Amino acid sequence: MSKKADRLKKSKVPPRNEKYGDRLPPGQTLTEKFPILHEGEVPEYDLNDWNLRVFGEVDEEKVFTYDDLMNMPQTTIVRDIHCVTRWSKFDNTFTGVKFTDFLKAINVKDTAKHVMVYGDHDYESNIPLEDLLKEDILIAHSYDGKPLTVKHGYPFRLVVPHLYFWKSVKWIRGIEFMVEDRQGYWERNDFHNYGDPFKEERFSVDDAYMPDDEWHKKEFD
Repeated sequence: MSKKADRLKKSKVPPRNEKYGDRLPPGQTLTEKFPILHEGEVPEYDLNDWNLRVFGEVDEEKVFTYDDLMNMPQTTIVRDIHCVTRWSKFDNTFTGVKFTDFLKAINVKDTAKHVMVYGDHDYESNIPLEDLLKEDILIAHSYDGKPLTVKHGYPFRLVVPHLYFWKSVKWIRGIEFMVEDRQGYWERNDFHNYGDPFKEERFSVDDAYMPDDEWHKKEFD
Protein backbone atom coordinates (compact mmCIF):
# COMPACT_ATOMS: atom_id res chain seq x y z
CA MET A 1 0.00 0.00 0.00
CA SER A 2 1.28 3.51 -0.76
CA LYS A 3 2.22 5.81 2.11
CA LYS A 4 -0.74 8.09 1.40
CA ALA A 5 -3.22 5.23 1.19
CA ASP A 6 -1.87 3.88 4.46
CA ARG A 7 -2.08 7.30 6.14
CA LEU A 8 -5.65 7.80 4.97
CA LYS A 9 -7.04 4.67 6.60
CA LYS A 10 -6.77 5.73 10.25
CA SER A 11 -9.95 7.52 11.24
CA LYS A 12 -13.66 6.95 11.76
CA VAL A 13 -16.19 7.03 8.94
CA PRO A 14 -18.77 9.86 9.09
CA PRO A 15 -22.28 8.53 9.77
CA ARG A 16 -24.88 8.43 7.05
CA ASN A 17 -26.71 11.75 6.82
CA GLU A 18 -30.41 10.97 6.40
CA LYS A 19 -31.14 14.62 5.49
CA TYR A 20 -29.64 14.15 2.01
CA GLY A 21 -30.84 10.61 1.37
CA ASP A 22 -29.32 8.94 -1.65
CA ARG A 23 -27.84 12.20 -2.97
CA LEU A 24 -24.88 12.11 -0.58
CA PRO A 25 -22.72 9.01 -1.14
CA PRO A 26 -21.93 6.82 1.87
CA GLY A 27 -19.00 7.96 3.98
CA GLN A 28 -19.08 11.53 2.64
CA THR A 29 -19.40 14.88 4.44
CA LEU A 30 -21.14 17.80 2.74
CA THR A 31 -19.24 21.07 2.48
CA GLU A 32 -19.89 24.45 0.86
CA LYS A 33 -16.15 24.98 0.49
CA PHE A 34 -14.04 23.79 -2.44
CA PRO A 35 -10.94 22.10 -0.97
CA ILE A 36 -7.71 22.24 -2.96
CA LEU A 37 -5.96 18.90 -3.36
CA HIS A 38 -3.29 17.98 -5.86
CA GLU A 39 0.08 16.35 -6.26
CA GLY A 40 3.19 18.37 -7.13
CA GLU A 41 3.60 22.05 -7.90
CA VAL A 42 0.90 24.27 -9.39
CA PRO A 43 1.87 24.90 -13.04
CA GLU A 44 2.02 28.32 -14.64
CA TYR A 45 1.14 28.79 -18.31
CA ASP A 46 1.51 31.22 -21.15
CA LEU A 47 -1.73 30.58 -23.01
CA ASN A 48 0.08 31.22 -26.28
CA ASP A 49 2.10 28.08 -25.57
CA TRP A 50 -0.53 25.93 -23.83
CA ASN A 51 -1.88 22.99 -25.83
CA LEU A 52 -3.78 19.73 -25.49
CA ARG A 53 -2.35 16.71 -27.28
CA VAL A 54 -4.59 13.85 -28.46
CA PHE A 55 -2.91 10.60 -29.47
CA GLY A 56 -3.09 6.81 -29.34
CA GLU A 57 -5.97 4.99 -31.02
CA VAL A 58 -6.89 7.87 -33.33
CA ASP A 59 -6.57 8.20 -37.10
CA GLU A 60 -4.30 11.21 -36.68
CA GLU A 61 -2.58 12.72 -33.66
CA LYS A 62 -3.77 16.28 -33.04
CA VAL A 63 -2.76 19.22 -30.88
CA PHE A 64 -5.37 21.77 -29.80
CA THR A 65 -4.66 25.31 -28.62
CA TYR A 66 -6.51 27.27 -25.96
CA ASP A 67 -8.37 29.18 -28.70
CA ASP A 68 -9.30 25.93 -30.46
CA LEU A 69 -11.16 24.73 -27.37
CA MET A 70 -12.75 28.10 -26.64
CA ASN A 71 -14.09 28.19 -30.20
CA MET A 72 -15.84 24.83 -29.81
CA PRO A 73 -19.49 24.67 -28.62
CA GLN A 74 -19.70 25.57 -24.92
CA THR A 75 -21.89 23.82 -22.37
CA THR A 76 -22.73 24.59 -18.74
CA ILE A 77 -23.64 21.86 -16.28
CA VAL A 78 -24.65 21.88 -12.61
CA ARG A 79 -23.54 18.75 -10.79
CA ASP A 80 -22.56 17.39 -7.38
CA ILE A 81 -18.92 16.40 -6.94
CA HIS A 82 -17.38 13.89 -4.54
CA CYS A 83 -13.77 13.58 -3.43
CA VAL A 84 -12.21 10.34 -2.21
CA THR A 85 -11.00 12.26 0.89
CA ARG A 86 -14.68 12.25 2.02
CA TRP A 87 -15.98 15.70 1.07
CA SER A 88 -18.88 16.30 -1.30
CA LYS A 89 -20.09 19.60 -2.71
CA PHE A 90 -23.54 20.01 -4.22
CA ASP A 91 -24.69 22.11 -7.20
CA ASN A 92 -21.40 23.06 -8.80
CA THR A 93 -21.59 24.99 -12.07
CA PHE A 94 -18.92 24.16 -14.64
CA THR A 95 -18.62 25.51 -18.19
CA GLY A 96 -16.54 24.07 -20.99
CA VAL A 97 -16.52 21.71 -23.95
CA LYS A 98 -18.52 18.51 -23.67
CA PHE A 99 -16.28 15.55 -24.29
CA THR A 100 -18.72 14.27 -26.90
CA ASP A 101 -18.42 17.60 -28.74
CA PHE A 102 -14.64 17.47 -28.45
CA LEU A 103 -14.67 14.03 -30.07
CA LYS A 104 -16.20 15.54 -33.20
CA ALA A 105 -12.84 17.21 -33.89
CA ILE A 106 -10.94 13.90 -33.91
CA ASN A 107 -11.38 10.44 -35.38
CA VAL A 108 -11.18 7.80 -32.67
CA LYS A 109 -10.63 4.24 -33.85
CA ASP A 110 -13.14 1.53 -33.02
CA THR A 111 -10.36 -0.25 -31.15
CA ALA A 112 -10.29 2.46 -28.46
CA LYS A 113 -11.98 1.31 -25.25
CA HIS A 114 -10.04 3.17 -22.56
CA VAL A 115 -8.57 6.63 -22.07
CA MET A 116 -5.60 7.94 -20.14
CA VAL A 117 -5.93 11.61 -19.25
CA TYR A 118 -2.70 13.48 -18.55
CA GLY A 119 -2.27 16.61 -16.46
CA ASP A 120 0.75 18.66 -15.39
CA HIS A 121 2.98 17.74 -13.73
CA ASP A 122 3.45 14.01 -14.39
CA TYR A 123 -0.12 13.10 -13.37
CA GLU A 124 -2.49 10.80 -15.19
CA SER A 125 -5.72 8.93 -14.54
CA ASN A 126 -7.43 6.16 -16.49
CA ILE A 127 -11.13 6.20 -17.41
CA PRO A 128 -13.22 3.88 -19.61
CA LEU A 129 -14.10 5.63 -22.87
CA GLU A 130 -17.74 4.68 -22.33
CA ASP A 131 -17.80 6.84 -19.19
CA LEU A 132 -16.50 9.86 -21.07
CA LEU A 133 -19.40 9.62 -23.52
CA LYS A 134 -21.90 10.69 -20.86
CA GLU A 135 -23.55 14.03 -21.58
CA ASP A 136 -22.17 15.77 -18.49
CA ILE A 137 -18.44 15.16 -19.05
CA LEU A 138 -16.62 18.43 -19.68
CA ILE A 139 -13.22 19.77 -20.51
CA ALA A 140 -14.00 22.74 -18.29
CA HIS A 141 -12.52 26.23 -18.16
CA SER A 142 -14.92 27.96 -15.76
CA TYR A 143 -16.49 27.40 -12.36
CA ASP A 144 -19.52 29.39 -11.17
CA GLY A 145 -19.23 31.66 -14.19
CA LYS A 146 -15.58 32.59 -13.66
CA PRO A 147 -12.37 31.10 -15.08
CA LEU A 148 -10.99 28.26 -13.00
CA THR A 149 -8.48 29.41 -10.44
CA VAL A 150 -4.93 28.27 -10.99
CA LYS A 151 -5.15 25.82 -8.06
CA HIS A 152 -8.37 24.30 -9.38
CA GLY A 153 -6.96 23.49 -12.80
CA TYR A 154 -6.73 26.64 -14.95
CA PRO A 155 -6.90 26.85 -17.90
CA PHE A 156 -8.70 23.50 -18.37
CA ARG A 157 -9.58 20.50 -16.26
CA LEU A 158 -11.61 17.40 -16.91
CA VAL A 159 -14.90 17.13 -15.00
CA VAL A 160 -16.30 13.62 -14.48
CA PRO A 161 -19.03 14.12 -11.86
CA HIS A 162 -20.06 10.48 -11.42
CA LEU A 163 -16.58 9.34 -10.31
CA TYR A 164 -14.42 10.37 -7.36
CA PHE A 165 -12.85 13.70 -8.20
CA TRP A 166 -9.27 12.46 -8.62
CA LYS A 167 -10.52 11.28 -12.01
CA SER A 168 -11.37 14.90 -12.93
CA VAL A 169 -7.80 15.65 -13.95
CA LYS A 170 -6.55 19.21 -13.37
CA TRP A 171 -4.28 21.08 -15.80
CA ILE A 172 -5.18 18.70 -18.59
CA ARG A 173 -2.51 18.44 -21.29
CA GLY A 174 -2.99 15.08 -22.98
CA ILE A 175 -5.62 12.50 -23.89
CA GLU A 176 -4.49 9.04 -24.96
CA PHE A 177 -7.02 6.62 -26.44
CA MET A 178 -6.09 3.02 -25.64
CA VAL A 179 -7.11 -0.52 -26.57
CA GLU A 180 -6.30 -1.92 -23.13
CA ASP A 181 -6.69 -0.33 -19.71
CA ARG A 182 -3.63 0.93 -17.86
CA GLN A 183 -3.38 2.33 -14.34
CA GLY A 184 -2.80 6.01 -13.69
CA TYR A 185 -0.96 7.77 -10.87
CA TRP A 186 -3.31 7.11 -7.93
CA GLU A 187 -4.48 3.81 -9.35
CA ARG A 188 -0.88 2.59 -9.13
CA ASN A 189 -0.85 3.75 -5.52
CA ASP A 190 -3.67 1.57 -4.21
CA PHE A 191 -6.63 3.75 -5.19
CA HIS A 192 -9.52 1.99 -6.93
CA ASN A 193 -9.23 1.56 -10.68
CA TYR A 194 -12.75 2.95 -11.31
CA GLY A 195 -13.88 5.06 -8.35
CA ASP A 196 -17.68 5.04 -8.02
CA PRO A 197 -18.55 7.21 -4.95
CA PHE A 198 -21.86 5.46 -4.34
CA LYS A 199 -20.11 2.09 -4.11
CA GLU A 200 -17.27 3.59 -2.04
CA GLU A 201 -14.70 2.39 -4.52
CA ARG A 202 -11.88 4.24 -2.79
CA PHE A 203 -9.11 1.64 -2.69
CA SER A 204 -7.97 -1.45 -4.55
CA VAL A 205 -7.08 -3.25 -1.33
CA ASP A 206 -9.56 -4.53 1.23
CA ASP A 207 -7.91 -3.25 4.41
CA ALA A 208 -7.48 0.40 3.36
CA TYR A 209 -9.46 3.15 5.05
CA MET A 210 -10.12 6.83 4.37
CA PRO A 211 -10.48 9.19 7.36
CA ASP A 212 -13.35 11.63 7.55
CA ASP A 213 -11.13 14.62 8.37
CA GLU A 214 -8.34 14.42 5.79
CA TRP A 215 -9.79 17.20 3.62
CA HIS A 216 -10.12 19.59 6.56
CA LYS A 217 -6.33 19.86 6.57
CA LYS A 218 -6.22 21.23 3.03
CA GLU A 219 -6.38 24.71 1.57
CA PHE A 220 -9.74 26.06 0.34
CA ASP A 221 -10.66 28.31 -2.55
